[in-house]
Amino acid sequence: MSALQHAKSFRELLVYQKSRQLSKEIFDLTTSFPKDEKFSLTDQIRRSSRSVGAQIAEAWAKRRYEKHFISKLTDSDGEQMETQHWLETALDCGYIDEKTRNQLVDKCLEVGRMLGGMMEKSDLFCNAPSRVGESSAEYLTNTDN
Repeated sequence: MSALQHAKSFRELLVYQKSRQLSKEIFDLTTSFPKDEKFSLTDQIRRSSRSVGAQIAEAWAKRRYEKHFISKLTDSDGEQMETQHWLETALDCGYIDEKTRNQLVDKCLEVGRMLGGMMEKSDLFCNAPSRVGESSAEYLTNTDN
């Protein structure tokens, strides 16, 4: 069995990539929503769908602390479920059809399954051999004083 290859960045995580694609699809879709929904449904569904990826990025930064990592992934999962709710609302209001709702909910569910897998195997992410972040900064002092 080969060694597990760790991602060097949250950007390399397939779940992150899929969440970004989902939020882009929802953004494109909501441009056709009525103007009077701009500060309600449109804003809510865009925020929740964008937050999925943001929470994954935050979880990545918290990998040093497994419980925090899981907590942020749980928040991400909650955001994808909220997105499902807003998709149901858009269907109820007649802004999207059932086929579109089903396709987007399926993508939400896929992201949710991937997040669940990450939570179940959090030790594989949190015990990575090296912490990846910003490269070490060189701090220089002025010795001319």
